Amino acid sequence: MAPFGSEIFANASGAHAGARAARRAVEESREVVASLLGARPSDIVFTSGGTEADHLAVLGTLAAAARHGGPIAAACSRVEHAAVLEPLRAAARGLAAVHGVGTLRVEEVAVSAEGVIDLDALGEALGEDTVLVSVMRANNEVGTLQPLDAVARVVRSRAPRAVLHTDAVQAAAYVDLATSTAGCDLVSISAHKLGGPKGAGALVVREPCRIAPVLHGGGQEHERRSGTHDVAGIVGLATALGAAAKTRDDECARVGALRDRLADTLLASVPDTAQSAPRDAVLPSHCHLRFSGVDQEELLVMLDRGGVYASAGSSCASGAIEPSHVLLAMGVDPREARSAVRFTLGHTTTVEEIDLAAGVVAEAVGGLRS
Repeated sequence: MAPFGSEIFANASGAHAGARAARRAVEESREVVASLLGARPSDIVFTSGGTEADHLAVLGTLAAAARHGGPIAAACSRVEHAAVLEPLRAAARGLAAVHGVGTLRVEEVAVSAEGVIDLDALGEALGEDTVLVSVMRANNEVGTLQPLDAVARVVRSRAPRAVLHTDAVQAAAYVDLATSTAGCDLVSISAHKLGGPKGAGALVVREPCRIAPVLHGGGQEHERRSGTHDVAGIVGLATALGAAAKTRDDECARVGALRDRLADTLLASVPDTAQSAPRDAVLPSHCHLRFSGVDQEELLVMLDRGGVYASAGSSCASGAIEPSHVLLAMGVDPREARSAVRFTLGHTTTVEEIDLAAGVVAEAVGGLRS
């Protein structure tokens, strides 16, 4: 990335030699990203990250469908990231910047106790007026993997007009998206979940899918997303995605073993601890546990003091932690949901860190309970 933040700093949309060098880097990165996602270079739209990619997929699809007139509908799982749920809800209330959308019905589809979408409920939610279905590849909180092939079959049979989108931001480091998202029209990714730079992402827009731009201006990205290219960020995204692909199998095994070590240690040493989803159904990087009777806010403070960085549910504007909408959708009692903590492992995680974390967590939970 470094040369594109210094000596090759030109605008990739320009015509001079410096601009052409920047443009070459963008297009070479586009080819890399496309090949790793099972797409064509022309399918790739670079964005500022996963949130923008999700917004472009959701609002861009709705705006394109609205051009044909009449009421339209969209569906998603109840455990989607807020970057999908909130623009859908805003569009349904008429608050989102979706020109031409009149009546929009949004169906939020139930999931199982493990967080897997109910395919029968999905089929019932779809109809001739459904233009968009969004089901994430893997959940960002509990890590549950969704059966996208089965989802695609339901969508194709019940909603012939619908575009299928998947938020693959959390999955990209550990799942071969070229094969597992082949049935999706739109795929969102973000560089920082791969160890790449924050503020860089991409949306796959497979032909013949059409989206309307959400950002208007210079018409970059083939009129689908305007804005000066972040050349360094785009190069970082392609590099990180390529590195993750090369080490995926080994990293899945290594990180999964570390996750199991952490979970087994805590389940054995800390009474009244429960896993939120079966390990064989989630990403190898996710260890989501509930410590009954413990307040997650207090626990997170103690873990932070001990050098363990963990997270809980979504935070509202006041900074207070609300019960996770994901856990509530999975049928977890709100009080129990407030005892949940997510430990996310990655390519830098070591055995020593796992053992240190297990000790800190056990001591913190014991201290709070006593």
